[in-house]
Amino acid sequence: MPLAVELKKYSEKIRLVSRNPVKVNETDELFPLDVSDFSKLNEAIRGSKVVYVTIGFKYNLKVWQDLWPPFMRAVINACKANNARLVFFDNIYIYDKSAVPFMTESSLIRPPSKKGMVRSQLHGMIMDEVEKGGLTALIARSADFYGPDIRNSLIGEMVVKNLMKNKKAQTFGDPDKIHTYTFTPDAGKATALLGNTSDAFNQVWHVPTTKDRLTNKQWIELIASEMNVKAGVQKVPAWLVNILGLFIPVMREFPEMMYQYEMDYIFDSSKFEKRFGLTATSPSGGVKEMISALKRAAHFDFAQ
Repeated sequence: MPLAVELKKYSEKIRLVSRNPVKVNETDELFPLDVSDFSKLNEAIRGSKVVYVTIGFKYNLKVWQDLWPPFMRAVINACKANNARLVFFDNIYIYDKSAVPFMTESSLIRPPSKKGMVRSQLHGMIMDEVEKGGLTALIARSADFYGPDIRNSLIGEMVVKNLMKNKKAQTFGDPDKIHTYTFTPDAGKATALLGNTSDAFNQVWHVPTTKDRLTNKQWIELIASEMNVKAGVQKVPAWLVNILGLFIPVMREFPEMMYQYEMDYIFDSSKFEKRFGLTATSPSGGVKEMISALKRAAHFDFAQ
C-alpha cells in the first residue's frame, strides 16, 4: 500500500496486480491474478512503463524454490516483451553472514541460508539480463521493516501484538544487539522515486533505513512507551524456535535465519541518502505513526 500511495505522485495510471487487489487510489486499475499462473503475467504487464515486484510468497522454503525462479523468469520475459522497466523489492538474505553487522550495496553476495540462495538466484537472473542489455531494471533492498500495517513484520507479530495482550514482547537472538529497521512508508516513497528516476536503474539501492543504532530491547521499550504499557522482554532462543516449529509450521522456517539476530544488524542506506537527499523517519516518529494507525484501525486504548 505505501508504494501505491507514493506512485500516485508520478502517474494517474496505476495497475494493482494480486490475487484479490483492492484500490488504494480512486483511479487504480485492478487486475486479479493468481501469480502462480505465469501464462497471464504478460497480459498483466502489457502497457506498463515500470513494473514493481513487491510480492511475498508464503514463507516456506519449498514454495520459494518452486515458485520464485519461474515467476521471476516470466516477469523478466514479460518486461522485455513489453519494453517495461523492472523494479524488484528485495531483502537482505543474499548477503554473507559476515556482512550483517554493516551491510552496503557492495556487501559480499554469499547467502548462508537456503532462502538466501533463492534470493541470490533472483538477483542473478535480473542482473544477468541487465548486463546483456536486454532488460532495464533495479533492485531496491530493505532491512527488516515496521510501520502502520504491522502484518507480516516480526515487530508487529512478536512485539506489538504481545504488548497489546499485556504479554511480554518476544525477540529472537540477543535483545541487546543493534538492529536497524526500515519504516514502510519510507520504503514506499523511496521505491517509487527510484522507479521514476532514469539514472537509478541497472544497480542496487538500499532504501532509507534508520541510522539510530537502537538494540532490539530499545525498540521494544520505545514501542511500549508509545503504547503506555510495561516493556517486558522475552528472549526466544534457537532451541525454543525448533520446538515451536513442531507445532507452528512457519516457525520451522526461522532457525536458518537466526544468525541475523545474534549479531549487530546495521543496514546502511548512505548511497540513496547522498543521491536523493532523503533520510529515514526517526524511530520515535515511525513508532508513533505505527501505533497511531493501529489505534485508529482497531480502536484500542493501550493505557493501563
